[in-house]
Amino acid sequence: MSMRSMPKLPILAALTALSLGLAACGSSSSSSSATSAAGATSASSGTSTSASAGTGTSGGAAAGAGGAQAIAADPSGQLAYTKKTLTANAGTVKIAFTNKSPLGHNLTIQKGTNGAVVGATPTFDGGTKVLSVKLAPGTYTFFCSVPGHRMAGMVGTLTVK
Repeated sequence: MSMRSMPKLPILAALTALSLGLAACGSSSSSSSATSAAGATSASSGTSTSASAGTGTSGGAAAGAGGAQAIAADPSGQLAYTKKTLTANAGTVKIAFTNKSPLGHNLTIQKGTNGAVVGATPTFDGGTKVLSVKLAPGTYTFFCSVPGHRMAGMVGTLTVK
């Protein structure tokens, strides 16, 4: 290897890392299993939690039996979601949760107001994670499980028809 090619290696490595990082951030088709305590609980009950990078989806469009929904954390940093209610059809429900807040948040779903957790995204800041969970008709509560966030107002109702 000549001396002229030596300085190019760090630049090439940096450009490769940057390209891989940008590709991962811009792709909404890649997904991976989310690992969280709530996600592990939901996996044993037949639900799945997937996290995918991207800009999110528009809410209300039907996708499969349950449909697709979108919700976000308040981007100003307030402990709130942008919606207090969501409605979906029974079946596989996909909820794109966007967090542009400077604080870490998640989206956790439980049966009723104090029942078992049926699915959750990991806690994160910046980006969008998609929660995919199979739900029967009924009323569910969605909330942020970061300590203190639910009590401060990060809570709402998901109605499954």
